[in-house]
Amino acid sequence: MLPAGNILVTAADGTIEAIISADEAGDDIETFDGMLSPGFINCHCHLELSHLKGLIPKKTGLVDFVFKVVTERHFDEEVILAAIEAAENEMFKNGIVAVGDICNNSFTIAQKEKGKLWYHNFIEASGFPPSLAKQRFQRSLGFYHSYAKHLPATSIVPHAPYSVSPELFSMINAFPNNHLLSIHNQETTAENELFKNGTGDFLRMFEKMNIDISFFKPTGKTSLQTWLPYFTKGQSIILVHNVATTQADIEFINLQSQASGCNIYYCLCPNANLYISNRLPDLNLFLPNNNIVLGTDSLASNDELSILAEINTLQKNFPAFERAILFQWATLNGAKALGIDKTYGSFEKGKKPGIVLIKDGLAKRII
Repeated sequence: MLPAGNILVTAADGTIEAIISADEAGDDIETFDGMLSPGFINCHCHLELSHLKGLIPKKTGLVDFVFKVVTERHFDEEVILAAIEAAENEMFKNGIVAVGDICNNSFTIAQKEKGKLWYHNFIEASGFPPSLAKQRFQRSLGFYHSYAKHLPATSIVPHAPYSVSPELFSMINAFPNNHLLSIHNQETTAENELFKNGTGDFLRMFEKMNIDISFFKPTGKTSLQTWLPYFTKGQSIILVHNVATTQADIEFINLQSQASGCNIYYCLCPNANLYISNRLPDLNLFLPNNNIVLGTDSLASNDELSILAEINTLQKNFPAFERAILFQWATLNGAKALGIDKTYGSFEKGKKPGIVLIKDGLAKRII
């Protein structure tokens, strides 16, 4: 972070021209009370679930949360579209300029086409029984083409280890030009229990959803160590949540990445983790690689869509972390993860990252 006395010079459209000293700047200076930051990058959101705000109880645990989302997400289209627009306006107001957004339908296309925010659209594929792999991939492919026709930053991604079969993982890996991926990873200890021993709370979820998993054989490994080897093409992969990720998993990722060429980012969504299970990941595990990014998750699992609110929660729970580091996760790291750091993420000449004023614990978009 730069001290007082530095002046940010921009063109009328927000393109950064220079950072100079006050002595060089002349008289035409606009002064703000607070701190200026590049626009925030929200690496994980479910804009399509915005209509579920306040409808799902807090701290029930992941299994009951997922069951509620699956069974109670169906509303009239006009309600869903209105909530999508309101949620995007909220992100804009809170200084978010770019979003990695999970998509399971086409409801968000029309709003995204307005160009208010930049989006990478992660078209989710799910289906745990192997017999569903082809059918579910074709469904995701249909949505992929709908999005790619209007919004070219689009890829097909796995939902989560407990909802994607090896066959479906392989189809996602083989899909051409599918370079940027996202996956819900180790959001609860039950995920590891399922893959290690075939036990845990996910068995209850499968039963509630009438999903026959008699085909499933535990691997004796954590979920991450089970699924990560399916990706072999040097993809960038955003691992979202990581609440139950261990040091052994981190070491496995480092070795596997060397072999596959994959580039791994760890996306933290602390307010959603507290909302769903009241547990946070251990930040210290992910620090050595300096590839941490931030996300809001959805309004189904969060009271607001604010990256600054995520920063504030992390600082409250991990006070040893410097604010400058948290802001790097929220800006430049996020831009690198989404592959847009030539435009977003930092105040550098020629970039157009957006400008956000931070004051009294709140964010306000200036440009």
